[in-house]
Amino acid sequence: MSCYHEPGAHRTVLSVYDEVVGELDRLVALVSVAGWGAPTPCADWSIRDLVNHATAQLLWVSPLVNGGTIASTGRRFDGDVLGVNPVGMWSMGRTNASGAFHTPDALDRQVRLSYGPRDGLGYCVELTTELTLHTWDLAKALGGSGRLSETIVRFAWEEFRTYQDLPATGQFAPALPVGPDSGPLTVLLARAGRDANWTPSSPRRDHGT
Repeated sequence: MSCYHEPGAHRTVLSVYDEVVGELDRLVALVSVAGWGAPTPCADWSIRDLVNHATAQLLWVSPLVNGGTIASTGRRFDGDVLGVNPVGMWSMGRTNASGAFHTPDALDRQVRLSYGPRDGLGYCVELTTELTLHTWDLAKALGGSGRLSETIVRFAWEEFRTYQDLPATGQFAPALPVGPDSGPLTVLLARAGRDANWTPSSPRRDHGT
């Protein structure tokens, strides 16, 4: 299969993807036995709900990259995918997705997503952007701020800024205002309806992913 992406594009995207997933993996390992029910910046989502969503997203990768469709995969990844072993299931999802994306020519394949076709590279960029937000969500839920480099944040912003009318999807709160001196992370979070100063005791805002 011929590659039609710019030279180095695969390496760049996979590097950022690996860094984001690696940080999310580090944070998942920090969740205590009693901590899975703690609140997150995502309205009505506990830490378990957040990790369950991220895990399900990763479990979808291998079937879709390998030619499957939403219809053919069915409802396998609906509902609770974590079961009695949340960390183990997260780890399995992470491993399977990374293996699929790193397969030769995977990023050049056409992937059939819920809204239509997109190449594997674009799918990886989209998922990396979503997981960047959820990495911040989990870090804040755990009382920290995470280790999202400026490179990751700018990468996510370049994808996220192209999305239109996010509140209409039902997955995001309206964008928040930002000041002229706001940094890249604050701008990204605000566009996604997230308050950079959120803490576990903050009032809840209505948004999903």
